[in-house]
Amino acid sequence: MFELIKAVILGIVEGVTEWLPISSTGHMILVEEFIKFNLSDEFMEMFRVVIQLGAIMAVVLLYFHKLNPFAPSKTLNQKKDTMDLWFKVLVGVLPAGILGTLFDDWFDAHFYNYQTVAVTLIVYGILFIVIENRNKGKTARIKSFKDLSYMTALSIGLFQVLSLIPGTSRSGATILGAIILGTSRGIAAEYSFFLSIPVMFGASALKLVKFGLNFTGLEIAVLLTGMIVAFIVSVVAIKFLIKYIKNNDFKVFGWYRIILGILVLGYFLITG
Repeated sequence: MFELIKAVILGIVEGVTEWLPISSTGHMILVEEFIKFNLSDEFMEMFRVVIQLGAIMAVVLLYFHKLNPFAPSKTLNQKKDTMDLWFKVLVGVLPAGILGTLFDDWFDAHFYNYQTVAVTLIVYGILFIVIENRNKGKTARIKSFKDLSYMTALSIGLFQVLSLIPGTSRSGATILGAIILGTSRGIAAEYSFFLSIPVMFGASALKLVKFGLNFTGLEIAVLLTGMIVAFIVSVVAIKFLIKYIKNNDFKVFGWYRIILGILVLGYFLITG
């Protein structure tokens, strides 16, 4: 029973932090310091990734019509635009997909630690504030997905590669990169959501294959609980972010990252 309660807590953390540009990994490391599962390290490594399937289903649900090229209500041109959007998503996924498949374990082995997470939280927090201040008063060049070129999509995908370093935040890296390249905050956030679909499905499939499918009953219950909670919370988090950025910038998330990074660094230095 206690393991399921822990899964609920981690599901909430995943559902909130996966979509806000504040690093789900940073929060997971901090939360897992206080919440210890009585499960194998191998299972927990897989759980941290596969729980994202619940989060990604929230994007699929909320944007199903927009992402469905076969919707009967769409005109032929609208269907073509949807397919064009998917091609841009696939182009954006390529850099992180290739490098993630090749070096995922290496990055985890060398960078999955509180020092790296704390530094990246702070550095990207500062970047959010600096870039938002620099862009204040400027009009975005890219205000729709039609305006988004394939070269820009690929460039945003290159920014997503940075998220292979824990603490960077996948959504944070892609949103920051998209804003630097001239997209509106709304397009930056939505494109980040869409990029996550193949990335997370691919990463989860990779972890499941490595772990195998020999789950105990408790492991299945913990995994499903975490995924369901992550899905429900993600729906709320995504709706909140889209509403928030209509009238606000990302600086508040920058300050939050800086404060969290300092707290992570301070906590682990004190506790040794």
